Amino acid sequence: MSVGTSPAVDAGWGEFGRLLRFHRRRAGLTQLQLGRRVGYHHSFISRLEGGLREPPFDLVNRLDAVLGAGGGLVALIASPPAAPCAPGLLPTAPTLFSPIPGGDAPDVDSPGVLSGDTPSLTAQPWPSRLPAEGLACPLHGRVGCATPDREAVTDLLAGLTGPYDRVGETAGAEAELLHGLTAVLACLIREAFGRASDACASTVERLLRGVARWAEAVNAGGRLPSGQLRLAAQYAQVAGRLRMERGQGGVAMAWFGHGLRWADAARDAEARATLLSDMSTLVRLDGDPASMLGYAQAIGAVDGKRRWMMTLADLYQARAYALGHDVAACRRHLSTARRRFARLDDRDRLEAPWLSGAEGVLRVESAVGGALRDLAVVTGDRAVARRAVEATARSYALLPPVMRSTRLLLTLRLADSWACAGDPVAAVTLAGPVLEEAVGARELMVAVELRGLHRRLAGRWGDLPEVREYRERARAVSE
Repeated sequence: MSVGTSPAVDAGWGEFGRLLRFHRRRAGLTQLQLGRRVGYHHSFISRLEGGLREPPFDLVNRLDAVLGAGGGLVALIASPPAAPCAPGLLPTAPTLFSPIPGGDAPDVDSPGVLSGDTPSLTAQPWPSRLPAEGLACPLHGRVGCATPDREAVTDLLAGLTGPYDRVGETAGAEAELLHGLTAVLACLIREAFGRASDACASTVERLLRGVARWAEAVNAGGRLPSGQLRLAAQYAQVAGRLRMERGQGGVAMAWFGHGLRWADAARDAEARATLLSDMSTLVRLDGDPASMLGYAQAIGAVDGKRRWMMTLADLYQARAYALGHDVAACRRHLSTARRRFARLDDRDRLEAPWLSGAEGVLRVESAVGGALRDLAVVTGDRAVARRAVEATARSYALLPPVMRSTRLLLTLRLADSWACAGDPVAAVTLAGPVLEEAVGARELMVAVELRGLHRRLAGRWGDLPEVREYRERARAVSE
């Protein structure tokens, strides 16, 4: 069936897609080049041109400007064939609010969210102010908003399951609910990433569906749901990460994609950059360096004046180039990332506190170590592998005790780097004490690191007594 006759293609978006293709070709750009300029993956540009997607809020102006369409793309979208929205509101198209993963699931069971159904969550320290766990207030940013008491949050959450025309009847009630939901997410992050929990992941997604329905109801009621969309993007990122850790890449990408659209609609550049980072990681785990590079370059296209975003873009591009066997490009981006990281200013530290101080060094050196290890794997260069050992060791030394999963992952990466550097005994000495934990771990990134280490040991050092003993133990643990 042709695109023009497919029932999945909306006639209005099909017309937009045809006009977009015309202007792109006239400008002499490929879909990949256009995607890089506007900060989207080329596959999304392809879907736009095919009429399969509604262009996200705020993207049409960028496309029009980049392609020199003279307002033609904006004019076409300004009068879509669907029922028009009130001025300043978002379109209620399915691509923004639905379908979302599990969208037909029951509503949030609000009394259980903070009570006996999730006992370990109640033990998490309750944040008295935002930001918490890097989460800013979706209404007021990082000014230091107070959160409601833990005891009051359960009653507030009941609003997500009640009549939506009564949710946040006043500005104060709406702010309290948004503050409370952000505090809950901060607790869920501590719970989920300190000790993986299916119940915790389920709670994140149930709350996320409630927030998305709330945003849709607010929009339909005549107001732009900026705060709800920013919060939904935060929840979507956590939901996607939890799914990604469990190897559920399809659902993870769906959550990241929704989060990206919600971030676009709310003009949340910070959320957009971090979501693209997660999407880049996900396609790397799927072994797709070309898509990883596209998402990494899109991070840099969000805002070239924010050094923290450009630092992330360079780090992710370095890993993509390493997987793509481009040694020069990988090294160039690693060098640039370190220079940019050293020049982060107060604005960068305010917007990305997780990329400042010791935590920032930990993250940067971890990414550098990963890229250098990947480069050593494809080139066989032991000098590069030794540099990977140094970077990963610097990152490992800064890990706080509570980051158990990250400690396990970096231990395996350090062992793999030693194997690439020609020292298999050091590799098995490091990996041996955590082997049982690594084999039993559910996190996808840990599994990927472990598989890589085992391939390197078996391929080069399989006859070494220490490696044979390690492999026999690994087989025994896996059975």
